[in-house]
Amino acid sequence: MHEIEKYYDRELSWLSFNKLVLKQTTDLSLPLFERIKFLAIYSSNLDEFYKIRVASYRSLLEISQNTIKNSDLNPELILNNIKKEIVSMQEDYENTFYNQILPELEEAGIIIYQNQKLGEIHTTFIKEYFYKEVLPEIQPVLLSDSGEVLSFLQDNVIYLAIKMYKKKDEKSERPYYAVIKIPTRNIQRFIQLPKLDHKYFVFFLEDIIRLNLHILFPGYTIKASFSIKVSRNADLQIEDEFSGNILDKLKKSLKQRKTGFPARFQYDSETPEDLLEVLKMAFNISENDFVKGGKHLNFNDFFDFPNPFSPKYELKPIKQLNHPILDKYDSILQAVNKNEILLHFPYHTYDYVLRFFNEAALDPKVEEIKTTQYRLATNSAIVNALITAARNGKKVTVFVEVKARFDEETNIKFANLMIEAGINVISSIPGLKVHAKAALVIKKSNSKKNSKKTFAFMSTGNFNEKTAKQYSDEGFFTSDKKIVKDIEKLFNYLENPLENFNFKNILVPRFNFTSTLKKKIQKEITNKKNGKEAYIIFKMNSLEERNIIDSLYEAGQNDVKIDLIIRGICCLRPHMKFSPNIEVTRIVDRFLEHSRIFAFYNSGDWEVYISSADLMNRNLHRRVEIAVPIFNREIKKEIIDILTIQLQDNTKAVFLDKNIKNIPKKTAENNTKNRAQIDTYLFLEKKYMMEN
Repeated sequence: MHEIEKYYDRELSWLSFNKLVLKQTTDLSLPLFERIKFLAIYSSNLDEFYKIRVASYRSLLEISQNTIKNSDLNPELILNNIKKEIVSMQEDYENTFYNQILPELEEAGIIIYQNQKLGEIHTTFIKEYFYKEVLPEIQPVLLSDSGEVLSFLQDNVIYLAIKMYKKKDEKSERPYYAVIKIPTRNIQRFIQLPKLDHKYFVFFLEDIIRLNLHILFPGYTIKASFSIKVSRNADLQIEDEFSGNILDKLKKSLKQRKTGFPARFQYDSETPEDLLEVLKMAFNISENDFVKGGKHLNFNDFFDFPNPFSPKYELKPIKQLNHPILDKYDSILQAVNKNEILLHFPYHTYDYVLRFFNEAALDPKVEEIKTTQYRLATNSAIVNALITAARNGKKVTVFVEVKARFDEETNIKFANLMIEAGINVISSIPGLKVHAKAALVIKKSNSKKNSKKTFAFMSTGNFNEKTAKQYSDEGFFTSDKKIVKDIEKLFNYLENPLENFNFKNILVPRFNFTSTLKKKIQKEITNKKNGKEAYIIFKMNSLEERNIIDSLYEAGQNDVKIDLIIRGICCLRPHMKFSPNIEVTRIVDRFLEHSRIFAFYNSGDWEVYISSADLMNRNLHRRVEIAVPIFNREIKKEIIDILTIQLQDNTKAVFLDKNIKNIPKKTAENNTKNRAQIDTYLFLEKKYMMEN
C-alpha cells in the first residue's frame, strides 16, 4: 500500500480546517460582527500558514532535485496543491465580503465606502484628515522599470502600487510606477466619518490615500492603484540548535524575522501585467510567490472593525461559572488538599487559577513554587504573582519557553523581569520546546513536623488569563501523591535534561508517552477480541504522527469503535478499507476547541488522560509535554459526558470524509439541534445547581 493512500496531506488538511472557519462567515445564525470576526480569523490563520508552512516548502525548493526524488516529499507538488486550494477559497472569501457582509452592514446602518459618490461633508472631512493625519506618515517611492532592485517590502504591511503618466508627456504613453506604504501601524485602518442621515460611514485608510494620490504626485495623471503585500518567512530556525546561548541567538534572530525571504506576494487581481513585472524586478520577487487577492488585503485588521451599535450585532459574553467545591473554601490550597478539581475553560472563571498563584505567593507556609510558561498574557497576573512570591522570600523556579513562536519577545521580556526579581529562570532546552503546562506549590504541612504538602495544577492550555476566555481547555488541581511525584520529576528533568527519569503515571514524550498510548490502544483490541466492548475517544487539535495513526487503523480493523474529535490537521483518513469503525468530528464555533483528551473504555472502567500535547511529530519527538491521568471516577464521568455532548453536535460540527472534506452532520430524527459549546455550558450549570 502506498504511503500517500494511508495518510492525508498535512497542509491540505489544515486548509480544510480554515475552510470551515471561512464557512462561519456565511452562517446567518451568527450575529453580523461575529461573522466579521471569522473573516479576520481566516485571514490571520492564512497569514501564519504562509509565514511558517509555505515558507518551509519554499526553503526545500533550494534542495537539489536528487535529494527530493529520494524522499516522499515533493515541495513543488505540495505548493501547487496549496495554491490551487487557496485560489478557490479566495473566491469564496471575496464573494462573502463584497456580496454578503457589505450589504448587511449597509442594511444595519454602517456603510463602508467603496465607489459611492461622496457627500460634501465627507469630502471635506477626508481632505482635512489626509492633510493632518496621513500626509506626514507617508513617503511615496518611484519605481524604476529598468530592473533596479530596491529595498524590500516590509512583512505583512499593505502597500499601494500605482500606475501613472506624466501630465506634460501624456502623448508618449510611457507609464510610471510608484509604491506607498500604508501607515496602519501609526494610524487606524478604519476611519469613521461624520454620521449622516442616521447612518455611520467607514473608510479604509488606503482608500483615503487613493483619493488623494494627485496631491502626492502633482505632476502625474493617476491611472490606477492596487493593494499589494508580502508575507515573509517567520521561522527562526533555532529550535534544533544544541550549542551557544539560545536567548542571545533568539534576540538576534527576532530582528531578522521581518526581513525573511518572501513566502507570498499577494496582490489585487486587477493589477495589470506591466505593473506586476516592475514590482517583481524592483523587489526581487519570484512569480511562484504571486497569489491573487482583492482590492483590500490584511483582513485580520477586521478584529478591530468599529461597531457603533455595540453590543448589538455581537454575541453576548457568557456568564462564567463558579465551581461549587472551590467556593466552599476560603483557600484554594485547602480545597485542593481535600478535593481534586477539574475546571473547563472558558465556561469556568480563570480566577481560580490566579487565586492559586496569588495565595501561594502570600501564604507564609508556602516555601517553593515551580511552573512552566509558554504563552503569557500581555500583562500577566501570574507573572506578577510569581514576582511577589520571590520578593516574599519564597524559592521560585520558572521554565520560560522563549522559543514559543510569535511570543518570543513577550517571553523574553517576562524572563528578564523575573530574573530581576530573583526568580530562578530556565530559558529553553536546546533541541526541545517545553510545551507542558504545569505548576507546583510546596507548603509546610500542619500535620507532621518538617513534613511538606505539594499541590499541582496542570492544563491543556497556556497560563494565560486572556486566552482562557476564548479557548476551550481543561485545568486540573490535585494533591494526589501519585501525580505530584511525577510532576516533581518533570521539573527535575527540565533542570537536568540529560538525566533519565522514570515517570510512573504521567506521560512524557521520549519516555513513555507514545508507547503508553499504543499499549492502551492494543488493550482495547484485546478486549474486543475477547468479546468485550471496546471504544476509544481522542480529542485534540491535530493528528499527524504515523505510529499512532497506524495503531488506530489496526484498532478499527479489529472492530474497535473510535471517535476522534480533531479541530485542525488530520492525516488519518477515515472511511477507507484500512480505517473502518473510525469517525472524525471537527468543531468550529465561538470558542477555539483547544483541549487534548485521550480516553479508553477499558471494559467500562474508563482510563482518561488530559494533555498539553497534540499527536504531532513535533509534540511527540521534539517537545516536552505531559498527559495526566484522571483517577477520580466522578471527574472521569464528567469528561466522558462532555465528550459525548461534543460528538452529538449537529450544528457547528462536521464529519471528515476520506479526503478530509467537511461533511455537514444530519439533524437528529426528532429535529433536535445540538450545539456542543452551548450544551456543555448548560450541562455544567445544571450539574452545579443540583449539587447545591
